[in-house]
Amino acid sequence: MNGHITVGVDGSPAASNAVRWAADEAVRRDLPLRIVHVAGVYAYDIPLRQALAVYESLEDYSASVLREAEALARRRQPYLPTGTVLRTGVVAEVLRAEAAEAVALVLGSRGYGRFSRGRIGSVSAALAANAGCPVVVVHDLPVRERGEIAVGFDEHAAAALRFAFAEADRRGARLRAVHAWQPPAISPFVLGADPIFDELFEAARHRAVLVLQRWRDRHPRVRVIEQVVPGGAVEAICRASAAADLVVVGSRGRGPLSSALLGSVSRGVLHGSRCPVAVVRPMAAAIGSAA
Repeated sequence: MNGHITVGVDGSPAASNAVRWAADEAVRRDLPLRIVHVAGVYAYDIPLRQALAVYESLEDYSASVLREAEALARRRQPYLPTGTVLRTGVVAEVLRAEAAEAVALVLGSRGYGRFSRGRIGSVSAALAANAGCPVVVVHDLPVRERGEIAVGFDEHAAAALRFAFAEADRRGARLRAVHAWQPPAISPFVLGADPIFDELFEAARHRAVLVLQRWRDRHPRVRVIEQVVPGGAVEAICRASAAADLVVVGSRGRGPLSSALLGSVSRGVLHGSRCPVAVVRPMAAAIGSAA
């Protein structure tokens, strides 16, 4: 298969975890790993006599970041083909351009961005909403593999389901498919009647089963655990993340490069997940799920 796994690095511990995850994923997919560092340029407002020194310092630092990341990838996966790329510019914009040629873009999340909240940084959130391929955001790596992928889904989640089933098939992992059912906005006195509530819940569960069936048919080797729960999707998916190696969610973000375009569920899962999170936009799904 053509393409590569791209990982963005900046010398942080979070980026090191991203390199480890990306190296493993590249081996699973039999793809090369492309390690990218983006150096921001801040010398334009510095007197000319100091600008050269600033550039040389940035260049030395960037080279060391890439060397260390490549060495880490080779320690993790000694036979993995790797390459390094140094770019200059606005980090989110440069990485989005790099993602156009990638099967998946992997990022560490430090949550240090000016507009970030919790553990997801503004760059990671912006790319998760806008990149042209699936984006995997790595907070921490599980101490050991758990053999499970979790995916949050509804009737509009074809992209996330395509990616999640393919990933579970590739890993030989079970797939926990989580559908959060919100009771309809009707009188609580009506919902208090057990038969009515049970009928509504059973109808929701049946719709969820139908949504999953086409993907079960395509991936008969994948063991699927269906989980339909009343309540909020973010809470249900984050609970599932505690036993998963990867969580997959969809994103319908469109428009300019802005973290605000992430949906509330994908944004909430990025903040609260206890394992790496893959955010899959509809147009990126076919790229990222290809074997």
